[in-house]
Amino acid sequence: MAWARVCASCCWQLAEAVLPTRTGVGVEERTPLLGPAPASQSPGPSIPRDPGTPNAGFSFPPHGFTSSDPPLGGYRELDLSTGSSSPWGPGATGASWPTAVLLADLEQDARQGECALPRAAPAGLAPLKPEASLSSSPGLTGCMGARVVAEAGTGDSGSAEPERESCLLRCGGGSETPESRRGQPPTAPELPSVMLLNGDCPESLKKEERAAELPRENGLDEAEPGEEATGQEVIVIQDTGFSVKILAPGIEPFSLQVSPQEMVQEIHQVLMDREDTCHRTCFSLHLDGNMLDHFSELRSVEGLQEGSVLRVVEEPYTVREARIHVRHVRDLLKSLDPSDAFNGVDCNSLSFLSVFTDGDLGDSGKRKKGLEMDPIDCTPPEYILPGSRERPLCPLQPQNRDWKPLQCLKVLTMSGWNPPPGNRKMHGDLMYLFVITAEDRQVSITASTRGFYLNQSTAYHFNPKPASPRFLSHSLVELLNQISPTFKKNFAVLQKKRVQRHPFERIATPFQVYSWTAPQAEHAMDCVRAEDAYTSRLGYEEHIPGQTRDWNEELQTTRELPRKNLPERLLRERAIFKVHSDFTAAATRGAMAVIDGNVMAINPSEETKMQMFIWNNIFFSLGFDVRDHYKDFGGDVAAYVAPTNDLNGVRTYNAVDVEGLYTLGTVVVDYRGYRVTAQSIIPGILERDQEQSVIYGSIDFGKTVMSHPRYLELLERTSRPLKILRHRVLNDRDEEVELCSSVECKGIIGNDGRHYILDLLRTFPPDLNFLPVPGEALPEECTRAGFPRAHRHKLCCLRQELVDAFVEHRYLLFMKLAALQLMQQKAGRMESPSTLENGDSLSSESKPEDPPGPEAGSEEEGGGASGLAKVKELAETIASDDGTDPRSREVIRNACKAVGSISSTAFDVRFNPDIFSPGVRFPESCQEEVRDQKQLLKDAAAFLLSCQIPGLVKDCIEHAVLPMDGATLAEVMRQRGINMRYLGKVLDLVLRSPAREQLDHIYKIGIGELITRSAKHIFKTYLQGVELSGLSAAISHFLNCFLSSYPNPVAHLPADELISKKRNRRRKNRPPGAADNTAWAVMTPQELWKNICQEAKNYFDFSLECETVDQAVETYGLQKITLLREISLKTGIQILLKEYSFDSRHKPAFTEEDVLNIFPVVKHVNPKASDAFHFFQSGQAKVQQGFLKEGCELINEALNLFNNVYGAMHVEICACLRLLARLHYIMGDYAEALSNQQKAVLMSERVMGIEHPNTIQEYMHLALYCFASSQLSTALSLLYRARYLTLLVFGEDHPEMALLDNNIGLVLHGVMEYDLSLRFLENALAVSTKYHGPKSLKVALSHHLVARVYESKAEFRSALQHEKEGYTIYKTQLGEDHEKTKESSEYLKCLTQQAVALQRTMNEIYRNGSSANIPPLKFTAPSMASVLEQLNVINGILFIPLSQKDLENLKAEVARRQQLQEANRNREKAEEPMVTEPEPAGAPEDSASQPQAAKDPSSPSLQG
Repeated sequence: MAWARVCASCCWQLAEAVLPTRTGVGVEERTPLLGPAPASQSPGPSIPRDPGTPNAGFSFPPHGFTSSDPPLGGYRELDLSTGSSSPWGPGATGASWPTAVLLADLEQDARQGECALPRAAPAGLAPLKPEASLSSSPGLTGCMGARVVAEAGTGDSGSAEPERESCLLRCGGGSETPESRRGQPPTAPELPSVMLLNGDCPESLKKEERAAELPRENGLDEAEPGEEATGQEVIVIQDTGFSVKILAPGIEPFSLQVSPQEMVQEIHQVLMDREDTCHRTCFSLHLDGNMLDHFSELRSVEGLQEGSVLRVVEEPYTVREARIHVRHVRDLLKSLDPSDAFNGVDCNSLSFLSVFTDGDLGDSGKRKKGLEMDPIDCTPPEYILPGSRERPLCPLQPQNRDWKPLQCLKVLTMSGWNPPPGNRKMHGDLMYLFVITAEDRQVSITASTRGFYLNQSTAYHFNPKPASPRFLSHSLVELLNQISPTFKKNFAVLQKKRVQRHPFERIATPFQVYSWTAPQAEHAMDCVRAEDAYTSRLGYEEHIPGQTRDWNEELQTTRELPRKNLPERLLRERAIFKVHSDFTAAATRGAMAVIDGNVMAINPSEETKMQMFIWNNIFFSLGFDVRDHYKDFGGDVAAYVAPTNDLNGVRTYNAVDVEGLYTLGTVVVDYRGYRVTAQSIIPGILERDQEQSVIYGSIDFGKTVMSHPRYLELLERTSRPLKILRHRVLNDRDEEVELCSSVECKGIIGNDGRHYILDLLRTFPPDLNFLPVPGEALPEECTRAGFPRAHRHKLCCLRQELVDAFVEHRYLLFMKLAALQLMQQKAGRMESPSTLENGDSLSSESKPEDPPGPEAGSEEEGGGASGLAKVKELAETIASDDGTDPRSREVIRNACKAVGSISSTAFDVRFNPDIFSPGVRFPESCQEEVRDQKQLLKDAAAFLLSCQIPGLVKDCIEHAVLPMDGATLAEVMRQRGINMRYLGKVLDLVLRSPAREQLDHIYKIGIGELITRSAKHIFKTYLQGVELSGLSAAISHFLNCFLSSYPNPVAHLPADELISKKRNRRRKNRPPGAADNTAWAVMTPQELWKNICQEAKNYFDFSLECETVDQAVETYGLQKITLLREISLKTGIQILLKEYSFDSRHKPAFTEEDVLNIFPVVKHVNPKASDAFHFFQSGQAKVQQGFLKEGCELINEALNLFNNVYGAMHVEICACLRLLARLHYIMGDYAEALSNQQKAVLMSERVMGIEHPNTIQEYMHLALYCFASSQLSTALSLLYRARYLTLLVFGEDHPEMALLDNNIGLVLHGVMEYDLSLRFLENALAVSTKYHGPKSLKVALSHHLVARVYESKAEFRSALQHEKEGYTIYKTQLGEDHEKTKESSEYLKCLTQQAVALQRTMNEIYRNGSSANIPPLKFTAPSMASVLEQLNVINGILFIPLSQKDLENLKAEVARRQQLQEANRNREKAEEPMVTEPEPAGAPEDSASQPQAAKDPSSPSLQG
């Protein structure tokens, strides 16, 4: 079912996506290939809508059904379709979204009974039913439980096209061998090819598409022409949805829309979430008296058809079922309670959007339509106004009305009389519960096989006989309804509220997000949490046969799943992602248990630092240098860094994804100052010595080295994408050993026969800037910058992004050199037949030898793309052509030598990761190669300093990147391959930059990041000396020293509260955090800040000029609240939500009651959805070419695939929704834009954090769409929220603030709040002037906006003054004749006339007194349309009013011009001696980063 969503209507898109038609190929040329599209079906496959309902129906019926029968009661109540745009609305794209939201694999609790079984099936955990064919694979179908209710009022069924049977497109991977698919996430939209349905694709078209392909990535070469048709099959499965009737005890029958690919269990899920059946968990479904099997697909059930009646039959309980039932009831009672989100449990996280939108946006849209100009209160709170100095913390988490939960019960807990004695077991007693009702009645309840009833036990007396009323109920809720009127009333209200919440507010996120602040919460009794804490609930073993999970087996089995076609790949990626997120959650819990001392070590007799642990089939080790393993590399410091390097290696090898090569599940957890590495366990590794098991690599850093042919073969396949050179080293017996990785990388064959690699900490080459080697001189760029510098450890590596960028840079250099020499030759001998003239003689299938790295696509999509491609092809032809033209061979050889290529016939740059490794020796025969490799490493180190860092600063000046906090700055640096240890160098460059003023925000963020990172390093060792009982006192003391102006804070030692009789003697194996040392208590602010400055100097080589926090704030313009946020996020501290008086000199800012919790900081692998990512990128590319509709369809398709792989919540889905919303907005569908953007905001809050810069962006977009939908007060409150968050995260002086204030000012102008509007607009003008320079067009626009407000206030002199400034800028920048200049000049005239008219009137009044006859003055209140137009302009959205015909012509013209330009350019390229570096065309900055890194196309107008 899950991919049956690629329904007939989507074939069209898929075919189009997959055959990337040249921009000019019109619809007419494409359609015939797929049979004519029905007239009613516009290119966007969406169900025809009633004119009245903006969102009736769903785009992309998922199973090809369009329901004409109105959805029945339950769905209305589930309120999944509120008002006009259901939260799942068309925006959910193909309703990849179920009515059942609490799906088993989205909520990991035990409450779902067997639900986890099918999920686990792909991982080889539970038997799959034999009939379950591939497409039924539960891992996928269950993935969304996707079920859609077309809304009541969808067009009548007549309008649903018959062609819409759902068909399953399995895109064969013919054009790509499994190997080739595994490059870095490509930039080129590399899509699986699909044979057209009738296969008669005209050759010419194929050629055209070939030509249109963008340059390929590493290892993603085109297939040979011969492989064209293999493996590309299209399977069409006729499958339509149908509805069944559900008969449940005690309620009216209702009907439910289902799809044949669903499993019976998914109906269970829906019933457990529906308002009227949610209290049932232990039931089965019967058809004609026969019980349906939980895991069978509906299509395999005999006699199940449209209108069949399914009866809900209550089943007898077992202990397990009774526990699941109690857990489910607890979840229903707690469904609105945010405490799990504040406590960071079960993947719950916070979301505050609904506080600002008053419920669902789609709904309020209708209500507020008529009230466009009704008075609304626009005054923002004081602290949001421009220039305000106060930065309160409390508004960060406003109190949500729903969180004052209705109390249904006072206590529900397990009774002390458990477990039942034998004689009661034989009466069917399973367990006893103890309940105190809201009316203070204490009752004891028996859970028996038949259901729940009251018994006569009391707290001190056991009497299992039934009490009166003798009422046996199959559900606990029904029993409680009987005995407590308050419960009955409140539970009903609670469930109503629960189903009204947006589903995105309650679905679990894939990885836990922790909140760094939380309000003071009442601690309530909670039987489920209490039970979780004291049973060894290792994984969620209630779910899983065989108790604890074999993580290694699951992780490796999912990797082995087939991946030949799209459905298989989706299934595989979904399984991989699911297991990874489960493993991460389990590893995190285990690591915390280890540090808290709750896990027994496997070597308990050794010293604490040396101990290792096994818990839940996961192996844990601490980040200390055990047995002097890292003695030569920096001891404990190296041991602390090694796990993250290793994790990066695992990430990389996983991304390359070579069949037959396995890595360990790896999670790195920092908690309470300790670093814990969690790894899955190789089968058999614990039974033998490491020495025996390692058959490849070295266990002693290169003394004894082994190799193995199978490992060499497997690693050889990774060498090209990872740029690793196959090389030889000497072992201790002076024998040559061949390796294809660093020596530390070990190969072990497990008992399961799999080839594992581990210890990948040196996957990438060393960073010579931080590795001084005696006798080796670095290039001048490095020495000028003060390198090499000795670092604390010798494990500094270059980042993968840097290696790729460097190779790409070398590739361009290689092309230039080759082209240059060839031109010279050609000039020398004209008579030779020139292959260069127009490249026709080159086969377009020729395989590039080593296409550029991931950034290549982004570099080459620009101007020089085809010119470079031709030169590249030339190089290949020469390489393939055996000596016919020795001179061209010579050219290539010279160019290869010049750029350090390892092959002399083609470009191929690779690194030897063992160069400069202490203890590694190379054979004599390789000395020359080693010399070249050393040079290459030096060049790479110089490239980082001379290209990447200046490039970053340049991007910041041009505002191509806009970091707002430490995390976004780090992200931007890492995308360019710059490690954080270069932060000091980046700041030095910013300081020396001529545009220092425009980099002010970068400087502030950088300094803040430098200070908080240095403080984090100190905090880490500080915490290691604190025992658990003194934790909150120690943390609050550290925060006081770090942030409070109070000169001498005193630490409260934890011994205050209790007097202990005698101090226990030191024990050897206490948990790592239990040293009784109170050294932390003597720290002073002066000492801490001195250490911070020293750390900044030693680590980042940057001199901070401050001795106290107040000096730092003063000197660098920082905010204490921002520093508090940064240090809390970096160290996992959670503090109380209240106003802190940082600046008080009379009392310290923090007390120990203010520190609520300390969370782990977790690093893990993020598995990617590759196919979805390609769709997303192709969609982006289409949008940038101006094909909005096609782009929209591709992105919808991407959204479906993302949902398939990740479930409902993920960062990449968020990026998808944002882009969709923007596209719908541009295409004029505001309701749809609103619905998608609302989801994007909710998801960003839940997955990235409520004040993450990305969330701030999403709030701004949503405000714009609200304004366009006439929801003015909502738009304002969203903008105020965004401004507050920006102030908290950074402060006022940020380029983004100009955009925000312009938005706020315009909306206030629209509601005629002129004075308020001016405050914001004038602030925006000041910020724009600072960051864009006084002559920039942005400043001109800002002047114009201010002038308009002054005009509305009738203050014409000020208006004229501002408009003149704007006019001058337009005139100097754009010239007299530009339309902007003309518009401005017109507006000036108009203002002048108004000013003159006003003056006349005034004079008239002075002359004639009040009796004067005054013509009424025309003051213009701005129209909403004009305000919206300006809002679109400042948010980078341009509309060009064009008819459909104009559009078609324009597209054709654009395409024709592009072809002409390309042809000319190729010719010029062939003749001109130098190939210039192409500009990157608005492609994502780094394809390896997530889509959200891709910039929103700032003006998705048609280009041309």
